[in-house]
Amino acid sequence: MKKKILFIMCVFSSFGCVLAQNDSLRVKEPARAHAKSYEVKSAVEVESLVPMFLTGGFHIGVGYRYERFRVRVSVINGGSYDAETAGVNNSSADFKRFYKTSPGLFLGYNLWRNLELYSYLEAHTFEIEQKSTGIRKDMHSLDTGLGLSYQFFIGRYFYIQPGMHVYLRGDKTVNFETASYSVPNVDLSPVVRLGVRLWSKDK
Repeated sequence: MKKKILFIMCVFSSFGCVLAQNDSLRVKEPARAHAKSYEVKSAVEVESLVPMFLTGGFHIGVGYRYERFRVRVSVINGGSYDAETAGVNNSSADFKRFYKTSPGLFLGYNLWRNLELYSYLEAHTFEIEQKSTGIRKDMHSLDTGLGLSYQFFIGRYFYIQPGMHVYLRGDKTVNFETASYSVPNVDLSPVVRLGVRLWSKDK
């Protein structure tokens, strides 16, 4: 009987030693690295055209990215920024054009990494000022166009996104007492947005 008990104890002791050695030899798997900024499956981002704050205005945009596609809504007010200087055709030296508070919808696609091509629809309200008289009048314009920009990430969350916008619009005219103003059909405008990725999900 004593021999049987001793044999069983030896078997269990040997089995325990084997398990202990197996645990000690087990190699820990390395922690999975975070996906690169352009490899995420989905993400929520908030960004702003910071120069608008320097001219007394504001801009805020909220975007959602899924795979390569991105949708963004925004609101802009240009403050004292004169958008007339961005006009490509028939821009006037006798008038100034200011962005009043206006909403926009942007739809984009990442061509390569963080290089995004997008289109937009913005319901702009411009305030037109005749320089000689100081008289101001509002003009409403539904603008569309294309943009191309690249997100340069600083770490995992923050990014700078410079780009170029081409705005297209139909003919619009505002009559003043001594002259008429016609808005340019094309604006060419460089942009710089600062943003933060609030949330993301890796593939």
